[in-house]
Amino acid sequence: MAIAARDFRELRLNGMSRSFGSVNALKGVTLNVRRGEFIALLGPSGCGKSTALNCLAGLLTLSNGSIWLDSTRIDRLKPEQRGFGMVFQNYALFPHMSVKRNIGFGLSMQGRAKADIDKRVNEALSIVRLGDQGEKLPGQLSGGQQQRVAIARAIVIEPPLVLMDEPLSNLDAKLRLEMRAEIRRIHDLIGSATIYVTHDQEEALSLADRIVVMRDGVVRQVGTPEELYARPAHADVAEFMGYRNLIRSPAWKSGNVVNVRVGGAEVQGTPVGAVVDGNAVAAIRPDDLKAGAGGSLAVTVESAQYHGRDFCCCGRAGDGSELYFCSERRVDKGESVRLAADPSRVLVYAEDVP
Repeated sequence: MAIAARDFRELRLNGMSRSFGSVNALKGVTLNVRRGEFIALLGPSGCGKSTALNCLAGLLTLSNGSIWLDSTRIDRLKPEQRGFGMVFQNYALFPHMSVKRNIGFGLSMQGRAKADIDKRVNEALSIVRLGDQGEKLPGQLSGGQQQRVAIARAIVIEPPLVLMDEPLSNLDAKLRLEMRAEIRRIHDLIGSATIYVTHDQEEALSLADRIVVMRDGVVRQVGTPEELYARPAHADVAEFMGYRNLIRSPAWKSGNVVNVRVGGAEVQGTPVGAVVDGNAVAAIRPDDLKAGAGGSLAVTVESAQYHGRDFCCCGRAGDGSELYFCSERRVDKGESVRLAADPSRVLVYAEDVP
């Protein structure tokens, strides 16, 4: 396999900002990306992640800040001069061109010799496991195969950086799982850096070396999947990372733990940051709020959905609050259930939820 990423040490985003009139879509984003890293930009719609990707690609100009590839400032270069590969959500394949011609289009624009183009296209087809599909038109392929063609087109130019904008959102659940594994395999094989935009926390956790959580154009936290999953730095990051129960409560410290009131019951939690006595937010994942006989928190079941190993449920507490929890046994609507959570899995933040 001859296709490999062009060598570089580090991509640096220095205070990258982008405004649309009075709207600041990106606000001083700073990030360093090493060669070989897989970075996921994660956040809800409108958080700025796609704007950041388009600024990297050169499809949008910066309002402030700069982008550097080692010692070369690239934010002033045209998109084609940056040499990055891009994979779009809708594949963006030419419908009248064969798979091989689609993959080789960028090389043709570079003026490469036909023999070199053919060799590299065949290598790219082999990498994405479409060696026998080269003469077909995109319309003759499945969605997953078309996405593989788009990836092959992005990597055939041997880019230092591959940019992916929610590339799996048009695929069904089974194909998404398959393509996740393929994207990571190809990333590891060619040695490029990858920046991957997604709103799916599970996708980010399974693919990335580091996750960049964004909100309102600002980077809220950067960390490994394990760090983001176990210890979000802010309540809004916790919410996006699956801590579905966010409860406003008074808080009072007791040794190394902090006490909060959840659903009318006193619950112990773990402070994140400088939590002091006063108003706080407790964050609990549904799978950390367990149904069991010894729980101090009583709820009435309002709904329960079977997810294979357990039931994902919604209950109403005595104070009227809605709580999401998991149960290994079947529970029925109207049933009274007692819940408990390990204090290490109840995260308490001093800040409020916006």
